[in-house]
Amino acid sequence: MSRGKSEFKFIFYSVAIFFCYFVFALLQEKITRGKYGQNDKFTCALSLVFVQCLVNYIFAQILMLSWKHDKDTTRTIYYFSSALTYLLAMVCSIMALQWVNYPTQVVGKAAKPIPVMVLGVLIGHKVYPLKKYLFILLIVIGIVLFMFKDQTRKTEDSQGFGIGEILLLLSLTMDGLTGAVQERIKAESSPTAYSMMLNTNGWSTIISGVGVLLSGEIFKFISFVSLYPEILLYLIAFALTGALGQLFIFFMVSEFGPLPCSVVTTTRKFFTVLASVIFFGNVLIPRQWIGAVLVFTGLFLDIFYSKGKKSPAKRAAQK
Repeated sequence: MSRGKSEFKFIFYSVAIFFCYFVFALLQEKITRGKYGQNDKFTCALSLVFVQCLVNYIFAQILMLSWKHDKDTTRTIYYFSSALTYLLAMVCSIMALQWVNYPTQVVGKAAKPIPVMVLGVLIGHKVYPLKKYLFILLIVIGIVLFMFKDQTRKTEDSQGFGIGEILLLLSLTMDGLTGAVQERIKAESSPTAYSMMLNTNGWSTIISGVGVLLSGEIFKFISFVSLYPEILLYLIAFALTGALGQLFIFFMVSEFGPLPCSVVTTTRKFFTVLASVIFFGNVLIPRQWIGAVLVFTGLFLDIFYSKGKKSPAKRAAQK
């Protein structure tokens, strides 16, 4: 591949990832925090995740049919476990938006390296160098600065203080467990990224489908969509942009490696915070801006230190 063509493809993939997840983020906030009719809100988090996983699975199936792959020998229990924790992480993250604004969710989810490292030490008995602990400490300090709420601030988001943050903590814990299971999968059978995407989203679709049926949420979801059919457009665009974003992430990882992809996706998250402030009026005070900068600085330092050691499968789980 010529240098000019390579640079063009890198720019194209980067712009595509930015655009897909930029729109994805705006749609997620519009769907989960927007008001319909008099004052109704969309609260069917599991149904939203079901739609997303189903579309991701369809895209992964197309990818698998487009390229030849070796047989995947990964044990079913591993994919089931990975799908369950991946699913719970997404559901908790979306449910948290009922109590916290989108910038808080993005910054909170940016702490994903923390549970991954903690579980790596406790379960995988891994040893990390001091500089990695310092990068993680920087992220922790930034999140504390961002999340801390002044007692004098009386806002809509602070009324539900505690619940949203607990859900984000649960989501991060599930992210850590997902990473631990995926590491085990990689160590034992090393399936392709496309195969992991297919099986993870396939099992997530089955689990979430059973969940919406057993909980009865499917009827609430159908009723809400029937009452406010305009949300269908948001849901379709949300699922498609998420799946397309995942697709371009795979292309970026396969051709340029995890490091450039990590830089692009992390930068995208920061601009997502800016977009939420601009388009949805989520005002951040100076302390929160400082906290956000510290979080993303810690992430970038950790990315450059890691030098692309993360697997494509982990990149597929990002949003």
